[in-house]
Amino acid sequence: MTNYVALLRGINVGGHNKLKMAELREALLPLGLQNIRTYIQSGNILFESSESEELLQQKIQETIQTAFNITSTVIIRTAEELKYIVNNCPFSAQDMAVASSTAVGESLHVALLPVAPTEESGAKLLAYESEKERCIINGRDVYLLFNDSIRNAKLSQQLHKLEVPTTVRNWKTMMKLVTLIDQ
Repeated sequence: MTNYVALLRGINVGGHNKLKMAELREALLPLGLQNIRTYIQSGNILFESSESEELLQQKIQETIQTAFNITSTVIIRTAEELKYIVNNCPFSAQDMAVASSTAVGESLHVALLPVAPTEESGAKLLAYESEKERCIINGRDVYLLFNDSIRNAKLSQQLHKLEVPTTVRNWKTMMKLVTLIDQ
């Protein structure tokens, strides 16, 4: 069995795609997932399975569509991949301290993608970097550092330039998911 984390895109955001996590856990039981747990209402699911990431992504997306009439991209990472993301943040402690001293809310975020963007689409996103908004693309993950707020950032509003679906989690959520993996 592999420990996985599924991250749902666009769930319970701004009153749209309302989905209760208890109902979601119940709907996922027939898929044969083991030890299903959720964290906060934004759609973070921890579970164990012996199936492949691709098959799990498809099954979970179809279940959400069928059971709740919600279309949501599901991004999956193994527990080891999630730990790698957290343990290998490319921004220095000094960069993060400077950003968090001026940011409104969380300053560090990770955009998770189902597949790595092409070099061309990555370059389109990187064109929006500035001194106050930085990003580093590392395969299927994009680290975002803001000296203000993600809500006002031009960079975060341009993630569609990657030409693949993304879901974004703040660093606090990423850290908590890693903690929950080991419980």
